[in-house]
Amino acid sequence: MTAAALAYKFHRTKTSITLVESEQIGTVGVGEATLPHIRFFNQALGIDEVTFMRATNATFKLGIEFCDWGQIGDRYVHPFGDFGEPLQGVDFHHLWNQLRQLGLKTPLDEYSYPIVAAKSARFHHPDPDLSKIESTFGYAYQFDSSLYAKFLRTFAEKHGVTRIEGKIVEVDQNAETGHVETLRLESGQTIGGELFIDCSGFRGLLIEQSLKTGYQDWSEWLPCNRAVAVQSENVGTLLPYTRSTARTAGWQWRIPLQHRTGNGHVYCSHFISDDEARSQLLDGIEGALTTDPKQLYFMTGRRNQFWKKNVVAIGLSAGFLEPLESTSIHFIQEGITALLELFPDTAFATSDQEEYNERMGLNFERVRDFLLLHYVATERDDSEMWRHFRNLTLPESLQSKIEAWMHRGLVPSYEFSVFLPPSWIAVFMGQRKLPLAGDPRMGRIPLDDIRQYAENLHSSIRNSVDRAPDHLTFIQGTGSSSKTVPESL
Repeated sequence: MTAAALAYKFHRTKTSITLVESEQIGTVGVGEATLPHIRFFNQALGIDEVTFMRATNATFKLGIEFCDWGQIGDRYVHPFGDFGEPLQGVDFHHLWNQLRQLGLKTPLDEYSYPIVAAKSARFHHPDPDLSKIESTFGYAYQFDSSLYAKFLRTFAEKHGVTRIEGKIVEVDQNAETGHVETLRLESGQTIGGELFIDCSGFRGLLIEQSLKTGYQDWSEWLPCNRAVAVQSENVGTLLPYTRSTARTAGWQWRIPLQHRTGNGHVYCSHFISDDEARSQLLDGIEGALTTDPKQLYFMTGRRNQFWKKNVVAIGLSAGFLEPLESTSIHFIQEGITALLELFPDTAFATSDQEEYNERMGLNFERVRDFLLLHYVATERDDSEMWRHFRNLTLPESLQSKIEAWMHRGLVPSYEFSVFLPPSWIAVFMGQRKLPLAGDPRMGRIPLDDIRQYAENLHSSIRNSVDRAPDHLTFIQGTGSSSKTVPESL
């Protein structure tokens, strides 16, 4: 992703880009669900959506369904879109909560266009007319990440990237400045450069092994440290959303692609054995397995600095937070975007590095808090892990956000934060954390007007979704299906 973006932005300039990688070094290769921002990344590179989807066996994604998180048996969807629209300046979740207190039985989910469409397995592109209910959502993709890497490799090379196959065995630094100057490969070849991007994964070959940047361990708040992943055959309807099901010591993902389904179990080894975690995963898979289970190990947290001297860490070398909300690829994109905005000259101004580190640090911290919210906004106490979270001391940044919500349903919004208020509202409401009070401006709106508004919105969403094509039909109708997708599932 980094090489492709830099190549596209600096094509036909004096900037030369060399990519060193080795086919002998494996990749994590299980990240298959994304956030809507990936669309804008592809668009910024001029990548055609249909071509991309066919090359990566992609499906569309309208949100994430969370099962058993508030209580066992609960289900809700975190949508890529709003819940209703404001009425006289009052956000819809306040209106809904007032109606709920007066006896309304209709769930909040049914007032969100992307949620109703997702549950109905229907999809279409957002309507460009912003006055229509069909415009009130975004979407992302679920794709084969290894195929996406190959797709971007071809793209990058076409735009001038020089790819060198080989393993780095030695890193040479300037004796005075500490800047990385050359990389020595196993073959004996040396490669010099001025700016180095470390995409070497958890090893942090440059940012950590050479520059000794240090790592902030966030296991105190996000203790899940392992995952087991496996692929299976598709069964049933091709759904336009990812599913996350809470387990006794973690959670299980289900990601439907055109040609297969990705499955995995993220868990904490302090609360469950590897064998039991694997057994829980395999017991919860619907289709026949197509691969052997793959074991993964990680530590949640981030580097102390993402940019140090002339090295910028992007991807797993920068940090890792468990994939509960599909943020891994997003962090890569955020790192690339910030680097392009702050791209240095050979002086490597300290102010650029400080700004980059500040931005990325805030992004990591706010995603950490959002992920932790899922674990602590719960009524579950049926296992050791859930009891651990019930008694956890929270970061002040999250504690204050929870207090603001519980007091009056307020969700502060920040400039550097991927998850906007509707995302927080989805988790709070979906996991039974209802505010004690609401927006005081509701008092000026007649109750009958609120009821009528909610009824009209509900019927408008339902009628519109009923007219939309089903997910698989839309993929095939736009020419986005790969050769491996079956005619029906």
